[in-house]
Amino acid sequence: MRLFFQTISYIFHPILIPIAGTVAYFLTTPKYSPLELQSGNILPIFILTVIIPIIAFLILKNLGVANTVFLNSVSERKYPLLIHIILLGLILIKVIPNNYIPELYFYFVGLIGAAFACLFLLYFNFKTSLHAVGIAGVLMYLINLSIHFEINIVIAIGLLTLITGIIVSARLYLKAHSKLEIIIGLFIGLLSQLLTVKFWL
Repeated sequence: MRLFFQTISYIFHPILIPIAGTVAYFLTTPKYSPLELQSGNILPIFILTVIIPIIAFLILKNLGVANTVFLNSVSERKYPLLIHIILLGLILIKVIPNNYIPELYFYFVGLIGAAFACLFLLYFNFKTSLHAVGIAGVLMYLINLSIHFEINIVIAIGLLTLITGIIVSARLYLKAHSKLEIIIGLFIGLLSQLLTVKFWL
């Protein structure tokens, strides 16, 4: 069981949340999205939110700032979160304006808000579950897309809700977080997307 939950923690690592929401948008939108538009967003977002953070983590690990990909301590999380916020900001400033999509733009605004909230709590020695923040954000975003485009994606939402439960169970089983850290993480993830939805829904 431990191996299963560890695998789940890797598969649904928070680093994949930005690209997951981006792909979710293009899979659900009824708007015409030419391949150039999709690749113009997906590829640079993948590079900025997956490739560069992996390289940054390896550098931080060599410097002794970070030990594991799960950033288990409060002190390990500050630099990765700052880097994450900067990279998300670059996406908002440089990537999305080239192929402006309001639904995607405000998804990333929500992600930045969630990252700032998690960084802020670190200064109070509170380690929010980034897994919970990420998956809750994608879940809320998918619900918002369903309402916005008036499409029935109940199966996808139900499946993601199940995955959310499995991820939360994994983090609790592995004793990576307390119940409060999980709950606060879910709250931040949901609220960050809920607060931005009024700008595009």
